[in-house]
Amino acid sequence: MHEWAVQRRERTRHLIELGGLVVKAGLPDLTDDDRATLYGAFLNVAEKLQGQDREQALALWKRKGKRAFENTAP
Repeated sequence: MHEWAVQRRERTRHLIELGGLVVKAGLPDLTDDDRATLYGAFLNVAEKLQGQDREQALALWKRKGKRAFENTAP
């Protein structure tokens, strides 16, 4: 298989996994599947990560995410 095909497949898998997290968090239902609302929310997260509270936000979100994964594990 060509290297570009492998990279494309890896990128596709990564994007699907990220989309799965969006769905797992319930965001499409909570926003009536409004792409502009979702994008705006993601932009707010990106702004937060560019600010002075970056490390605190990352630590908080990581703890919360790990707990959620543990609570939903089969």
